[in-house]
Amino acid sequence: MKNLFSVFFIALFAFASAQDSKDAKETANRFFYELTFKPKKDSAKLDKVVAILDITSKKSIYQDYTIPAQDSIIKIAVEEMEKTKTWKDISKLIKMPKFSYKIIKTYPDMKEQYLDRVSMNLFGFDDDVKFSWNILPEKEKVGEYNTQKATTEFGGRKWTAWFSTDIPFQDGPYKFYGLPGLIVKVEDSEKNYSWKLSGNKKIADYEEMSYSDKINAKYGVPHTVTPTTKEKFEKAYASFKQDPLAETRQRVTPEMMSMKMPGSDITIGEMMKKQEKIAKDFFNSNDNPIEIKAAATTEKKKK
Repeated sequence: MKNLFSVFFIALFAFASAQDSKDAKETANRFFYELTFKPKKDSAKLDKVVAILDITSKKSIYQDYTIPAQDSIIKIAVEEMEKTKTWKDISKLIKMPKFSYKIIKTYPDMKEQYLDRVSMNLFGFDDDVKFSWNILPEKEKVGEYNTQKATTEFGGRKWTAWFSTDIPFQDGPYKFYGLPGLIVKVEDSEKNYSWKLSGNKKIADYEEMSYSDKINAKYGVPHTVTPTTKEKFEKAYASFKQDPLAETRQRVTPEMMSMKMPGSDITIGEMMKKQEKIAKDFFNSNDNPIEIKAAATTEKKKK
């Protein structure tokens, strides 16, 4: 559950000693996708978010762009806290993400890794995803791109994709890949989820870690990936959803609960209640998973 607790942990541990985290820089192609999705199974309401696919020479990284897009806002707020030694409620300044995971595809074998947090721990598991595409003769202009149609079945849904050979990457948003060109648009037959390429740019000095990632690492939220299996992750994540602050409570003593945040009238206990509400709102906002087959399998295992 990446980034949802960052504003709290930054405030809570911002005055502890820490080490900076550094990334090697390289060039990347960043593709922006408008993701339109139905968060609730029984609702006609659609939601939208911008997602990004960063393609480097060795891999691609897909994620919700909400937090990285606000790096400058977070940076100003954190630097002010560090300078004044007072707490600032960053959650009032920024928009929270709709999706917290990252998906990394390693080139050229397209081995996929799924990354997400359970509390402060960053877990990753290998996701063996294979697509059997049916490439059709139909062609269509999607935005400025000349594309061709392809279909597949994945995660219990039927998908239609439009790919462009003008963009020489056999990749796409989310877990999709394997067509002779970048996937410009992909959506399921019921239009629960639809990605459409909305723009792209080259980044000369690319860093995989956003400022939010770095500041989390600096103030005690590890960025080192703990390998696990899909089954173990889903079990831990289910427990996390039931009690999002279980691990945090172990770190906070009863005396700390009544302590005021530096330079504020709000107590650590009150701040924790607010973070718990943010977390539960996040979990309750979407009951319509992209992969319904995987979700159904998980529910059966619970029973």
